[in-house]
Amino acid sequence: MDGTDLGLWGVPLAMLAGAIRVSTPFIFVSLGECLTERSGRINLGLEGTLMMGAMTAYGTALLSGSPWLGVLVAAGVGLLLGALHAALCQLPKVNDIATGIGLMLFGTGLAFFLGKPYIQPKAPNLGALDLGAWSSISQVQQALQVNPLFLIGIALAFALAWALKNTRWGLIVRLAGESVDAALAIGASVGRVRLLATAVGGAFAGIGGAFLSLYYPGSWNEGLSSGQGLMAVALVIFARWDPIRCLWASLLFGAAGAISPALQSVGVTQGYYLFSAAPYVLTLALMIATCSPARSLRGAPGELGAVK
Repeated sequence: MDGTDLGLWGVPLAMLAGAIRVSTPFIFVSLGECLTERSGRINLGLEGTLMMGAMTAYGTALLSGSPWLGVLVAAGVGLLLGALHAALCQLPKVNDIATGIGLMLFGTGLAFFLGKPYIQPKAPNLGALDLGAWSSISQVQQALQVNPLFLIGIALAFALAWALKNTRWGLIVRLAGESVDAALAIGASVGRVRLLATAVGGAFAGIGGAFLSLYYPGSWNEGLSSGQGLMAVALVIFARWDPIRCLWASLLFGAAGAISPALQSVGVTQGYYLFSAAPYVLTLALMIATCSPARSLRGAPGELGAVK
């Protein structure tokens, strides 16, 4: 997109477009991890789930011709990987963190191995809704091309926040994360709750991977995720385990990721790689700011191993 026609206004416009596109995988992965951690489980394997979701979605779309079938398959693969993580963590003397790292390496390696035939072929993409048709400016039209998964992610954030606060299911999930004894007192099976929450969280991450390969950037390669699955964990901590805050934080990360191409669009090319590192610098800054030993992590579920 050439932003020179709009002058410096091209920068915020390009950042808006980036916030919409780049934030979508963050929305799904962070919501998945938020749900998982609210149940008292940590899943660091979502990076591997993201890559498996991207690969299976791309392969399914290529072979079937249906990108939305690819999204469903990616969600199913994420569901299985999430359930595997939860099942392993329920075994005696098994650590959430170590299991998550193991599954991250497993999922990433398996995606690279099985996805080699899909690096060159071009699969059909998900397409976008043209919400900028009202404008005659091409930059505005391109910036407001919105993939339906972005809108689904927004609706999902509000639906998850409402469900956690206002439904019996949400109460049980929160109790499982806050106090095992309290959950058992109302007759809930903590293991089952965490299994379902972690599996659904994995499904969300799989959908985030499908967005990467089937829309933006819209291809399959081994460097596709750029660590977004791991950054989402920091995002959840920054958002204080709240789905709505996860949505806003995802938009912030998306805008940060768009700084470099936005500046390039107006002819600023010096420091390209420095600006490209903005999301990672932001992740580091947020971890430092939110993990001070002088204060507790407000909003953290009491059963999380990291806060015990």
